[in-house]
Amino acid sequence: MVNLPFFKKKEPEPAVPAMTPGISADTPTAQPHGFFATRKQIAVEQGLFEKGLVNVLDYIAPSAFAVTPQYVQLENLYAKNLFVFSYARYLNTNWLSRIVNLDIQADISMFIYPLASSDVMSDLRRKITQLESTQTIEQEKGQVRDPQLQTAIGDIEGLRDALSRGEDRLFQFGLYFTVYSKSLEELETIVKQLEALLGGLLIYTKQALMQQEQAFSSSLPMGNDQLLINRNLDTAALSTSFPFVSSTLTSNDGILYGVNLHNSSLILFDRFESLENANAVVFATSGAGKSFAVKLEALRSLMFGTDVIVIDPENEYERLCTAVGGTYLSLSLNSSERVNPFDLPKTASDEKGEDILRSAVVSIKNLVGIMVSGLSPEEDALLDRAVYETYALKDITADLKSHGNEPPLMKDLQNILTNMTGAENLVRRLSKYTEGTFAGLFNQPTNINLNNGFVVFSIRDLEEQLRPIGMFLLLTFIWNQARFQMRKRFVIIDEAWILMRYKDSSDFLYSLSKRARKYFLGLTIITQDVEDFISSQQGRTIVNNSAMRLLLRQSPSAVDKLAEVFKLTEGEKLILREPR
Repeated sequence: MVNLPFFKKKEPEPAVPAMTPGISADTPTAQPHGFFATRKQIAVEQGLFEKGLVNVLDYIAPSAFAVTPQYVQLENLYAKNLFVFSYARYLNTNWLSRIVNLDIQADISMFIYPLASSDVMSDLRRKITQLESTQTIEQEKGQVRDPQLQTAIGDIEGLRDALSRGEDRLFQFGLYFTVYSKSLEELETIVKQLEALLGGLLIYTKQALMQQEQAFSSSLPMGNDQLLINRNLDTAALSTSFPFVSSTLTSNDGILYGVNLHNSSLILFDRFESLENANAVVFATSGAGKSFAVKLEALRSLMFGTDVIVIDPENEYERLCTAVGGTYLSLSLNSSERVNPFDLPKTASDEKGEDILRSAVVSIKNLVGIMVSGLSPEEDALLDRAVYETYALKDITADLKSHGNEPPLMKDLQNILTNMTGAENLVRRLSKYTEGTFAGLFNQPTNINLNNGFVVFSIRDLEEQLRPIGMFLLLTFIWNQARFQMRKRFVIIDEAWILMRYKDSSDFLYSLSKRARKYFLGLTIITQDVEDFISSQQGRTIVNNSAMRLLLRQSPSAVDKLAEVFKLTEGEKLILREPR
C-alpha cells in the first residue's frame, strides 16, 4: 500500500484587475483622502462591497429553511413531498385533473425521460424469453395456469408489436407532489386526503422520508430531478397524465371576466361565440359589486366592437358613458328626448308587412295595458281594433310601402277610442297620458337613435309610476332596432325587478330573452330582488334562457332560494355569503 500525502486544496484568490506595464499587484496606488492601497486590496474590498448589495436571491429566498426527515419548513410554511411508485394497469384519461382541481396548495412535478426503442426491444426480448421459459416449466410440472404470468406475456408482446411498427414509445416517468400548509396537523390531513384520492385510482404514493430536501428541490421549477424515482410508461399511458386538464372557462376569443378560484386560470370567453346564447342574469345584494362587474364587461365588450345599450334607473352609467364618448339620454317629462310607441321598424327582406304591423299592435296593447293598470277582455278587444284604425288614419296597412308614412301618436288612438262604444272607461284612464300631466312623454314623435356604440337611457327622473312604462317603451324601441339592424349588441337592464312587477312587461321581457339570440342581441338583466324575480314563472324562464349566471354576495335568505334554483353545493353557498 502506498501512502499518499494529504494535500490541502488551495483556496482561489480573488481576481486581480489587469495591471498596466511596470505596475505590480503590490504597487501602491493613489486613493482619495491621501490613502494608498495595493490592487489586491482593492479587489478584496470590491468583493466585500458587492456582498453588501441586494440581489434577486435576497428577495426570493426565505428567511429560514429547516429540513427534517418528514417535512421541510420555509419560514411559517410547512411542506411535505410524496412520489408515485406504482400505477394502475389501466389509466383513465384526465386522471390527474382530480388532483389539479383539488382545493389545496400543492406543486406537481413531472419528469419524462424518453427511452431508445432499440434498447427497449432488446430488454423486452430478454424478458419475454424468461417469462415463456417460466410458463413452459410450470406446464411441464402440471401446475395450474398463472393468469398474471399470461397477462404479462400478452402485455409485452403487444408492446413489442407497437414499438416495432413505430406506433408507440416507452418513457420513464417520475411524478412528485409537494403539498403546503401553515400547520403540521393540517399538512397531515392534506397528505392523507391526497393519498386516499390517488389510492382510489390504484395509484400508490410514498412520502419521501429522509429525502425531503431532494424531493423539495425536485419540485422547484428548475427541471432538476434529484429523487430519480421513475416508472416505465408507454405513450398512451403517459398521455393520460397530461396535467393541463382542469375545468376552465377560457376560450381563444372574448374578454376577461375574472380568475377561476379552483386553479387560478383566467375566465376568458365571448358570450356570443362561446355560449348557446348571449343572455346573462346578475344577482347580488346592494353594494356587492354587480354594477361594477357589468360596467367592466360593457367597457371591454365595447373595445371589441359590440354595441352597448343601457337602461339606467339611477344614473350609475353617466360617467362611464361620458368617458367613452357615448350618447346619454335622459327620459323624463322635462327632457327633450321622446319615443313614439307607434313607430314601425325598418323592414327586412324576409319580413312581411302584415307580421310587422301585427307585432306593433301587440306591443302597443301591452304598453297601454301597463299605462291603465290592466285591461278587461272587452277593453282588450276594443283596443285591438282601435290600434289598427289608428294606423289606418295615416294610411298605414299591411303593405310595406305604407310603412314609410308618418306614424300616428297616442292622441290619435284616444280620438279613435272616443268614438267607440264601450271604451269610455278606457279613454278616461288613458287621457292623463295624452292631455294631462304625462301628455308630453308619450305623445310626440321619436327624436333619438341608436347609431352610437354606447347609449345610455336614464329613467331616474321619471316618476315612480312611469318607470315601468318608460322601461317597456325603451325596450320595445331597442327591440325594433335590433331586429332590422342586426349586429352584436348588449342590452343592460338594471333593476329589472321594476319590469317584473307587471304581467305585460314581464311577459315582454320573457319573450325578448327567448328571441334575442336570433338577432345577435344579448340581454344582461341585473336585480337585487332575487326572491321576487325567481319566484315568478316568467323570472324562472328568463333565468333558464340565460346561458351566463353571475352570482355575487347574497343575503342569507336569498342564498337558500338560489341554491334550490341553481343546485348549489354547500361550499358554493358559503362563498355567496362571504363578503368580498
